[in-house]
Amino acid sequence: MEMLTSLNEIMKETCLQMNCELIEFNGEDDHIHMLVSVHPKHSVSNLVGKLKGKSSYVLRRSYWDEIKGKLWGNHFWSPSYCVVSCGGASLEVVKKHIENQRTPTSEKNAKKSKSLKKS
Repeated sequence: MEMLTSLNEIMKETCLQMNCELIEFNGEDDHIHMLVSVHPKHSVSNLVGKLKGKSSYVLRRSYWDEIKGKLWGNHFWSPSYCVVSCGGASLEVVKKHIENQRTPTSEKNAKKSKSLKKS
């Protein structure tokens, strides 16, 4: 949990340095979720590169013993990332969408099936 808190601070600081805003942050053992307002002068790929680079550097220095066995080869982060534009959607709508993504597919289908039967 301490590493996740540190990562949150690193991401906030890096976003501020790039005139972006980290609105929401959370993570699990193998990935993180962030809701970020990106300044129009920055490309998303540039922002992601800065976030991954800075966080990898700082976390390696602070938590090396914890992370050394979990690296992707010699990389802290996977080379891939997922970006979704939420436009004018409210934060609550985005949070609910993310929560729904964690629901196993069979459970989603069961809920959908039940709602169709009620109609």
